[in-house]
Amino acid sequence: MQSIKSTALEPTVSELEKMTAGQKISRLLPVYGLPICMLLLIVLFSIMLPNTFPTMLNFRSILGDKAIIAILSLAAMIPMMAGRIDLTVGYGIVLWHIMAIALQTNLELDWRVVVVIVLLSGCLLGLLNGLLVEIARIDSFIATLGTGTILYAVALWYTEGRQIVGVLPKGFTEIYSWQPLGIPVVAYYVLALSLVLWVITEYTPIGRCLYAIGANPRAAELNGIPNRRFIIGAFVVAGLLGAGAGLLLAARLRIGQASVGLEYLLPALVGAFLGSTTIRPGRVNVWGTLAGVGILAVGISGIQQFGGAFYIEPMFNGVTLLFAIGLAGYSQKRRGRATAKPSAPKTHPPGGG
Repeated sequence: MQSIKSTALEPTVSELEKMTAGQKISRLLPVYGLPICMLLLIVLFSIMLPNTFPTMLNFRSILGDKAIIAILSLAAMIPMMAGRIDLTVGYGIVLWHIMAIALQTNLELDWRVVVVIVLLSGCLLGLLNGLLVEIARIDSFIATLGTGTILYAVALWYTEGRQIVGVLPKGFTEIYSWQPLGIPVVAYYVLALSLVLWVITEYTPIGRCLYAIGANPRAAELNGIPNRRFIIGAFVVAGLLGAGAGLLLAARLRIGQASVGLEYLLPALVGAFLGSTTIRPGRVNVWGTLAGVGILAVGISGIQQFGGAFYIEPMFNGVTLLFAIGLAGYSQKRRGRATAKPSAPKTHPPGGG
């Protein structure tokens, strides 16, 4: 039933106090290696592309383009906290953006009503996933792959492979296109969502219970944690966030088609998995997830400005994921060897008791 486990590997304060300066760097590098790499990439691309990369236009472009992926990565992160995985965050966005446009153009519903309908549909999808995983006892990878494929099939059936085009109200399109203070509004969405999730996951019993379930579900259950309720709730919240990302995609594209959306699946999952390799290695976390999405966004933007081919983006996603996971694995092995090292036997002075 467990697709992943949640076990934090970041060094404790007591561990760091006993280390030399070199040992501290060795232990902290895997923890903060990803944000450091992102900053180094920004400096490198700014030096090599001074006229195009370190510009406000490029900054706004990165924020606008990757905000949807960031929301999907945060959505995928929540079930991962409980040791589950949700693939419908990538498949669902295909149907949600089509539904958002079709309900406004074909049925002429008010866009506010459409937003509520799509968000509720996302919650229902999350509830279905949770029931399949916890009641039907289907592995979360298989269950969400099945429901996600069904959603994609429904989108293909409804569109018949064609685009859904219509005039969308300004109020709906502005949920993506508005730029307060010159910054895309979707960046504010990501920041607000991240702060809320950070507080919940780090400072409330909800977050501690989800992490406990992810680390050892049997122990969590013996300690009185209602595992089933928390896991189903995690899928519902993931479905809600996935539907919100679908609404943003609809406001961005202003057309609906089934061929658009699946390309968000891999980057969203890569961002979430990268988040488990930094800040708190071995445990998915909010700021690690944003760092994972950030390094993908910066790296791909810089490579594309160098004239990288169309296949560079998926290649960069895969290579970055393998590198980060390898770095975290190396850290875990180093820590395991350190804790397994036997302590020196005590010696007693001659004649001692």
